[in-house]
Amino acid sequence: MQELPIEFFTEEVDFEVKNETKVKEWLFEIISEYSFEVESLNYIFCSDEYLHQMNVEYLDHDTLTDVITFDNSDIEGVIEGDVFISIDRIVDNATTFNTPIEKELHRVMAHGLLHLLGFDDKTPEKQAIMQSKEEECLALIKF
Repeated sequence: MQELPIEFFTEEVDFEVKNETKVKEWLFEIISEYSFEVESLNYIFCSDEYLHQMNVEYLDHDTLTDVITFDNSDIEGVIEGDVFISIDRIVDNATTFNTPIEKELHRVMAHGLLHLLGFDDKTPEKQAIMQSKEEECLALIKF
C-alpha cells in the first residue's frame, strides 16, 4: 500500500498511537467515503495546557477542549489540515463517559477529520449529525 500523507506528532505529552498503520488506513477510508483526497493530514497530540493556549490564542475561547481543527486547504475536495487533540481531555472524557480510552481517542480523531470534510457542530441539530457521523466512522474500525 502507498504511503499515506497522514502523520502523527506530539507536543508536551509522551504519547504513541497504537496500531499506527491501521489507524492511518482507517482515516484514509473515512476520507475516501466522502470522495475527498488528502494532501496532508497531521494529528498533533498534546496536553490540556497546550491546547487551551491555542484555544485562547486562535479562537478566543478560554475553555478546555478535546480537539481543535485547522483547515489549511484552499481546494474543495482536498484535505490539508491539522488536528490538535488533548490527551488529557481524552483520558478524562473516557472516564466520564465510561468508554475505553482508545475508543474515545478514535471518536475525537474522527470528529476532527469530519470538520475537514465539511461538517460542523455549531447548533444542536448539527451536533446530532456530527455524533451520528462519528458513530459511522467508528463502525469502520476493523482492528
